[in-house]
Amino acid sequence: QVQVVESGGGLVQAGGSLRLSCAASGSIFSINAMGWYRQAPGKQRDLVAAITSGGSTNYADSVKGRFTISRDNAKNTVYLQMNSLKPEDTAVYYCNVKGLNRAWADFGSWGQGTQVTVSS
Repeated sequence: QVQVVESGGGLVQAGGSLRLSCAASGSIFSINAMGWYRQAPGKQRDLVAAITSGGSTNYADSVKGRFTISRDNAKNTVYLQMNSLKPEDTAVYYCNVKGLNRAWADFGSWGQGTQVTVSS
């Protein structure tokens, strides 16, 4: 079993910043990719940003230049620094972790989500 726990959400005014954290633990042999997704009410869950074990990153067009994803491989942790937040960034943010567990099986685990609310 792999556990994923997010933290750092909250309420912020437009133009403000928040930093999300996500830590993976449990039966992990290696992690290939870690990513952040978000889901607004009535909408599908979409990719916000992702990062590979080698440090390659991918961002949704709507957050490029405002959000930065980073990871600490030693701590199995990924971060999302969100600057210049807009009301349309309001959503539940979910962390996803993909890798290989100690039984040499692929895994993909989600966190429980953390609410980000940006007021205008």
